[in-house]
Amino acid sequence: MSRAQVYFTAGPAELYPKFEEYLQEFVDLQIGSISHRSGQFKKIYQHTDEQLRILMNIPEENAIMFTGSASEIWEKLVLSTVEHESFHLVNGSFSAKFYQYAQMLQKHATNFEKPLGQGFSYGEIAVPEFAELICTTQNETSTGLQMREADIHKLKRSNNDKLIAVDMVSSAPIPNLDFTVVDTAFFSVQKSFGMPAGLGVWIANERCLEKAKQLKSNGINIGAHHDLPTLWKFAKEFQNPATPNVMGIFILGKIAEDMNKIGIEKIRKETDEKAKKLYKYFENKAGYSLSVNESELRSRTVAVINTEKPSSEIINYLKGKNMVIGSGYGPGKDSQIRISNFIANSAEQIDNLLKEVEKF
Repeated sequence: MSRAQVYFTAGPAELYPKFEEYLQEFVDLQIGSISHRSGQFKKIYQHTDEQLRILMNIPEENAIMFTGSASEIWEKLVLSTVEHESFHLVNGSFSAKFYQYAQMLQKHATNFEKPLGQGFSYGEIAVPEFAELICTTQNETSTGLQMREADIHKLKRSNNDKLIAVDMVSSAPIPNLDFTVVDTAFFSVQKSFGMPAGLGVWIANERCLEKAKQLKSNGINIGAHHDLPTLWKFAKEFQNPATPNVMGIFILGKIAEDMNKIGIEKIRKETDEKAKKLYKYFENKAGYSLSVNESELRSRTVAVINTEKPSSEIINYLKGKNMVIGSGYGPGKDSQIRISNFIANSAEQIDNLLKEVEKF
């Protein structure tokens, strides 16, 4: 698949190398015309379900459900698991939006907020006594911060009476989450899975389901459009309550299968090697500095770099070389660049990018 430009954007991002092949297969098989109640669709859903379980080590008892986006899951998750109070770790724009969703749903939402560029470690987090749901963002796309998997696991184990949710939108499937510990996690496909936007993936365990059923039986509104018990019921039959994004589900299954052939440990190793190369270069390059000081808290998939010159200058220069990088997010728009290190961004592409930055 020849492309005029290479995308190093934080999502939508560079398409997976075999995306065009899988899209053509979808067209050739006329899958876009099949019924979502057909046996053919159930086989597609089942295949994607199975491949994601292998790729991310998801237990059989958990449900894998499909929505239109990950931000939709923010709302469904809060409605389904919170009667009164949620607790949010906030260190950027997207974790802040998760928190704001809970507020807009009129929950008693509290947060522990860090300044931009600062991440969280387990030992400093004090969870409120009455919080029902702990909301974490494993990879904060706006600031280039990650929360270590070990810290997430410790946070859950020390608060076992509460549910813990993990937003892994811009990092899945790279984090090695233990889904026997984590209650629920979710992502969308337009980042490391290298697909167009329009599909959210929600992983949840039976504790989440039981909480949603309890709230519903108590007459509490958990949403009118495809609530968790409804999505769960259909997912266990490899179906969706209404017509889903069949193309997205089909292609996601194909991409996950291809990743499984490569091996997730190899993919994680290659991702880490590319990230180290990016950070080492900009750490030592005049005119640039790293947004996140602590190396263990730097995102493996979205590098955020401070620029002394207006970020638009380097962005426009690279665009002229057919390389598209992102500007900073929010307050960092004019003084930062964001460079994706997703699975579709090859080591060769990263090398070529850095060669062009060197010429700038």
